[in-house]
Amino acid sequence: MTKTMRAVEISQPGGPEVLRLTERPVPEASHGQVVIRVAYAGVNRPDALQRAGSYAPPPGASDLPGLECSGEVIATGPGVIWPAVGDQVCALLPGGGYADYVATPAAHCLPVPQDMGLREAACLPETFFTVWSNVFQRGGLQAGERFLVHGGSSGIGTTAIQLASAFGARVFATAGSADKCAACEELGAERAINYREEDFVEVMRGLGGANLILDMVGGDYIPRNVKALADEGRLVQIAFLQGPKAELNFAQVMMRRLTITGSTLRPQSDLAKARIAQALRAQVWPLLEAGRVAPVMDSDFALDQAAEAHARMEGSTHVGKIVLKVS
Repeated sequence: MTKTMRAVEISQPGGPEVLRLTERPVPEASHGQVVIRVAYAGVNRPDALQRAGSYAPPPGASDLPGLECSGEVIATGPGVIWPAVGDQVCALLPGGGYADYVATPAAHCLPVPQDMGLREAACLPETFFTVWSNVFQRGGLQAGERFLVHGGSSGIGTTAIQLASAFGARVFATAGSADKCAACEELGAERAINYREEDFVEVMRGLGGANLILDMVGGDYIPRNVKALADEGRLVQIAFLQGPKAELNFAQVMMRRLTITGSTLRPQSDLAKARIAQALRAQVWPLLEAGRVAPVMDSDFALDQAAEAHARMEGSTHVGKIVLKVS
């Protein structure tokens, strides 16, 4: 194996144009890790935040962007039982996915679902780990409950719609165009709300309120989300596209017995992520292999087109996932 590899680095904080193809040493597998020859790498909002200088990698993580990939295991470190060299996997990464090779904990790898290609498999880890841990583990979504997901046509949104529908929830989504709303409904949303034309608060209150809301918008959506919740409803916050600050009357939280929570995936411990991986393999991978759930694909770009991939993601015209084709 070569000692160096192609990689896309962030030359300085800024827009998509700061992403630069460079050469780096091939990583080695430390205890409990594997090295993957990357076939495809997923492109996600946290990559853009890191590129802009507002989402630093956790201590010890690669400074390269890229939080998920698919590919072939080419080396294993001490203590690794599975996967083995030669196995095809998809994996959640601490960073470093925009490269020919990447190292990650073996416990954060999952098998490529049967009959699924590597292109599609690269889109699973970041969104499925995020949705499962926040909607089902933290948010406690149950069959029959009314579930609202904002940004329904995003990678997170398309995953949340499908999984919530598969587990028996009544699913609602917001999106910014008629085409995006139609895509959400095709995936299983009972109703998609065009936020440019309708007030999601009024729609959800007319239905009795949402039992659970998954939000990545923040800003003035936070008090509106609280108004849209049913009594004893839960709001799970996973990002802040419009900022993390808002004015909120907490008397509503007390009187209506609401729960406001949230999480971000990357800073969590290796053990916490391994437990999410185990739950996904047991409860979600059978749905993928049965074809009941599938990643929604938008587009793919070559590794040296990472800037163009980021520009498309930040243009918010895409539906589903964007990937880099690495090898």
